[in-house]
Amino acid sequence: MILDVAGVHSYYGKSHILQGVSFQIGDGELVTLLGRNGAGKSTTLKTVAGVVTPKAGSITFMGKPVAGQPAHRIAARGVCFVPEHRGIFKLLTVEENLKLGARRDSPWQLADIYRIFPRLQERRKNGGAQLSGGEQQMLAIGRALMNHPRLLMLDEPVEGLAPVIVEEIVAQLKLIKQAGVAILLVEQNLEVCTQLADRHYIVEQGVIVYGADNATFLADEVVKDRYLGVGVA
Repeated sequence: MILDVAGVHSYYGKSHILQGVSFQIGDGELVTLLGRNGAGKSTTLKTVAGVVTPKAGSITFMGKPVAGQPAHRIAARGVCFVPEHRGIFKLLTVEENLKLGARRDSPWQLADIYRIFPRLQERRKNGGAQLSGGEQQMLAIGRALMNHPRLLMLDEPVEGLAPVIVEEIVAQLKLIKQAGVAILLVEQNLEVCTQLADRHYIVEQGVIVYGADNATFLADEVVKDRYLGVGVA
């Protein structure tokens, strides 16, 4: 078990967003957090990453407690968070962005990133501002890999991207998973989620209300309709 989140409560100001969230991720698993807008999915990622400090509950990563630790310390332990806004440096080149994320002990080198993301190799001398939205997302994920993550957390990585780019990113995430990196994915595109995930959790009003493996989730039309308001074709 690489991540164990148990009974976590988090607030934004006086707003009680997470109200006892509990879930687990095994080594090398790809797990999704699903739910409607405002359910608490992004707050869950931010709380695990240390961007939001939990008020109660425990977060254990690779057997050690990390709840309440600063974000940079959690990242140094191997939790890499790619937020929705991507956070790339637009005045730096692709290669400079990637090198900024590099750790000395990381097995991920530039050649590995370019193998998974050939578009980045083609654009390696271009500035971040010159990239398309899809290329910026690839760069954000590639930079996170350079930091040697044991757990990669992605917040809506394919939102607003063209279908052909979505297909590329799905294929790239499969390669990352094959390399042994556990992934916690927040994504509204259910087709993407069901192509990738081993297991799914659904968040509703700050609580995990459902958890199942991919096959069980795909077959459960009642759950998809009740909590997500959609079906999967």
